[in-house]
Amino acid sequence: MNGELVRILDGNIFVLSFDSGDIEASPAVPCGFFSFDTRFLSLWRLSINGERLHALAMDDSRYFDVRFFLVPGAPTHYLDAKVSVMRERSVAGSFEERLTVFNHTSEPAEFTVRFDADSDFIPLLGIAQPEKALGRIYRRVEDGSLHLCYEREKFRRETVISTTEPAQVDEHGLTYHIQVGGHEQWTTTLHVRGQVLRPDGQDVRDHVYPGRRSRDKVHLEQDLERWLDKAPQLNSDSEPLRRAYRRSLVDLAALRYSPLTLPKEAMPAAGLPWAATLTGRDPLFASLQALPFASELAVATLRMLGIDQGSELDDFRDEEPGKILREFRYGELVAFEQRPQSPYYGSADVTPLYVILLDEYERWTGNAALVREFEEEARAALHWIDEYGDIMGNGYIWYQRRNEQTGLDNQCWKESPEAISYRDGRLPGLPRATCELQGYAYDAKIRGARLAREFWNDPAYADRLEREAAELKERFNRDFWVEDGEYYALALDADGGQVDALSSNIGHLLWSGIVDEPRAAKIAEHLLGPRLFSGWGVRTLAEGEARYNPLGYHVGTVWPFDNSFIAWGLRRYGFTQEAAHIAQGIIDAAEYFDGRRLPEAFAGYDRELTRHPVQYPTANSPQVLSTGTPLLLLRTVLGLEPYGEDLVVAPALPAGFGRIELLDIPGRWGRIDAIGYV
Repeated sequence: MNGELVRILDGNIFVLSFDSGDIEASPAVPCGFFSFDTRFLSLWRLSINGERLHALAMDDSRYFDVRFFLVPGAPTHYLDAKVSVMRERSVAGSFEERLTVFNHTSEPAEFTVRFDADSDFIPLLGIAQPEKALGRIYRRVEDGSLHLCYEREKFRRETVISTTEPAQVDEHGLTYHIQVGGHEQWTTTLHVRGQVLRPDGQDVRDHVYPGRRSRDKVHLEQDLERWLDKAPQLNSDSEPLRRAYRRSLVDLAALRYSPLTLPKEAMPAAGLPWAATLTGRDPLFASLQALPFASELAVATLRMLGIDQGSELDDFRDEEPGKILREFRYGELVAFEQRPQSPYYGSADVTPLYVILLDEYERWTGNAALVREFEEEARAALHWIDEYGDIMGNGYIWYQRRNEQTGLDNQCWKESPEAISYRDGRLPGLPRATCELQGYAYDAKIRGARLAREFWNDPAYADRLEREAAELKERFNRDFWVEDGEYYALALDADGGQVDALSSNIGHLLWSGIVDEPRAAKIAEHLLGPRLFSGWGVRTLAEGEARYNPLGYHVGTVWPFDNSFIAWGLRRYGFTQEAAHIAQGIIDAAEYFDGRRLPEAFAGYDRELTRHPVQYPTANSPQVLSTGTPLLLLRTVLGLEPYGEDLVVAPALPAGFGRIELLDIPGRWGRIDAIGYV
């Protein structure tokens, strides 16, 4: 039972199993049936006549279901197998498994079929470092169903397992004693429902989330077909590009998630397994990536994040008025405030990104009503930049956690503890002001000025924002420029000194527009130079920096999403060949991963050294930012930019893409085609 885990999902409800279909969870293997941040099954093991089963083949071509074709015994016993098994599994609001046993002999045969089942009810946040349950786990058999239960004060979770065929149900599983005729088959369907219970025993979702239980495989099939039909159609000479595009559309559909407070709209969940929940940064970036393809994701994202926008000072949650949340979770750790994620606001970048997405959405769609609807939220976000983001009072966005126990130290997109360092590897103290935060603030002010002038009828506010943006750009280009390296520092430390490591963050400065034109060529040279560019993509930290590690999460790996925005920024400053080179490398890399799915991150080894990209061991996959990467790369190489009521198309393709036709691109112009060729 080695290799990649098999995954199926429906938003934040998902199942991870081995290729036999079995679930046997451990701290090192995060498999299970998960829903709303809780593992509802940690053991789901099938045996026939006491023998485990092994995989012959598997069909996981759709994101919400999978088929396993199995035989009992070890691989040496496969010749002329007398019995085989098919497990058909789907997840659509709940977990369903259809089991079929085939008798391949001419005589009737008796079989004992056993499902062992259990749940540890561990919250998703606690899987990597599980602790002893503080509540009570108990089991009961009731009305032919197995109930696995967890209770801690008013916090109650329950897994209910039922079957369509009679079974002997005990507290540890289900047993079937069956007889199957010669060359015949036997089938049963098992339903596994994870319930979030109120004190009166009713499922919370039946009251605040009506309709969720009615989701089924037929509904998801029809929904996926509509989703794909509605998206622009891609024709290309590049088969890898076509595959990456379809994979992106399908995975984006899979990751759509309707939070309890927004049941009729879907925003992107961040990714499996660690981030299948409501976040701030991921759906904002992903909605930007997907605007030419699925602009409705931006509407749900803006609305949901606006609902939970910070309104007070709360040290435990790192909350401040106007601040946009980092994440919201539903599990036990947050219910008892062992963790602050309900919601948690410990990110300094999501608040300016909110304004950026609102403006970019209007530029694409012409939906002025939405801009007016979210005026208050956007103004509050812009106010946060100056009032609470500027901790040091010098005009920059800084971050320092309010929650000293469980808050995040790094509150930019590179959140790991070692991500922000000097060249020599030292870690700066707090607060910190990373460079890309200043780019986002600059961009938010420029865009906020446009919204104020054109839609909010406030030209004085627009003038002020434009003046502040110009001052920020001048100040930034003075304070962050590393003279002896000719690049921008990763950050400023609390004393105003430069945290001078060379990093991929400088690429985000290009798409924000804060880079002075004369310096842009040097930034492009660094991004495509041998220290940062691996041949597959731009590394998060340059080779030669003290903390560089090609397998370090934010200190040497290649992140596809990072590269998509870097390419977009290069294109903005006119570096079309460099942008195309990055696009080619990332699309090439996608071919080497399971299902042609770009993972969250992969190793920063030189392309010539490994010949194929090496996956980061614990990367989320699918991960929504990597899912959106081919979409933004397509926009970039086709040069798609809205100008008033028109869409400008200015292709600059990499040689490997050949001819591209992207048909029926939706926007304020209606639908338009974009065609490019080398």
